[in-house]
Amino acid sequence: MRTLRLLAVLFILMFSRVLLADQVVLKNGDRLTGAIVKSDGKTLLIKTEFTDDITVQWPAIQEIHSTQPLHIDLNNGQTVVGQVTTSDGNFAVSTPANGTVTAPKTAVVAMRSDAEEATYQKSLHPRLMQGWAGGANVGFALTRGNSQTKNLALAFTADRKTQSDHLGLYLSSVYATNDAPGAIPATTANSIQSGIRYDHNLAARLFAFVGADFQTDALQDLNLRSVLGGGLGLHVIKESRTTLDLLGGANYTRENYTTFNRNFAAATIGEEFTRKLGASTLVTQKLYFYPDLSQTGEYRGVFNFGTVTKISKWFGWQNAFGDIYVTNPPAGKKQNDIILTTGLNFSFAH
Repeated sequence: MRTLRLLAVLFILMFSRVLLADQVVLKNGDRLTGAIVKSDGKTLLIKTEFTDDITVQWPAIQEIHSTQPLHIDLNNGQTVVGQVTTSDGNFAVSTPANGTVTAPKTAVVAMRSDAEEATYQKSLHPRLMQGWAGGANVGFALTRGNSQTKNLALAFTADRKTQSDHLGLYLSSVYATNDAPGAIPATTANSIQSGIRYDHNLAARLFAFVGADFQTDALQDLNLRSVLGGGLGLHVIKESRTTLDLLGGANYTRENYTTFNRNFAAATIGEEFTRKLGASTLVTQKLYFYPDLSQTGEYRGVFNFGTVTKISKWFGWQNAFGDIYVTNPPAGKKQNDIILTTGLNFSFAH
């Protein structure tokens, strides 16, 4: 008798766990049981107990039955919270305050569990020191013997993205010397680039931006170039693995060379592309043109290409190529400055 009671209790506990789990019924008849995590209206993520998390395409879902309250965003701007059942293509949300709210499946634009809702709300209004991600790159080379050279490349990037805006910082430096007796020039590279840009979303794909960039280049006799500008941008591609932005606007450029100064207004025309390859490699590419609005045919062009391959969560290997082209450098100086660096990457998130 005690054995039968024990088996009955175990059966009730196991059966109750099934009853208390969320269920997703697919159009092909398959059933998934677990805890619904979130949906963006395109896919749904469900956490199962005995297998990995499963992502299901939203159009493939026939029914949803939740035992936990879910936060449902509708296309009319309304958000309802409660347990969900579906029937004949309609969502029925049992809310504590307003009873059952019914909406067609096509009206659901997002769905989140309590934990995901807390994360989502936090992302909408993070404190200034929260939400940062980025990394530092370090490369160093030293030769002695028939040649005597040193080369140090440093770079730092930091980005803070929320649902409504994006703040980015960057700094890079290359310094190289030829230490051989009588070598001319003794310093073979000495340049620094840095900048900050703020983007604010105006619509799903449209954003406004303002930014400032600064550069020094000792071998081009450039003491300081300051570029202050802004404009509009368009998210042409905005996916989890691929992004493509087009930007256009205007800027004010001030250049201080050793032999002269010049100030002028210029247009800003650019594109930025990122692509995640596999699980560990990120490819980035940027191309910008800054045509002088007062001197026809004079412009500056900037091209950057880089990869970062993660070896561990915080450690990776980076490669970067950059080309800065100026149509009117000081007399005797070349128009192109090309920089190729490779080295270690240390990433962070806060």
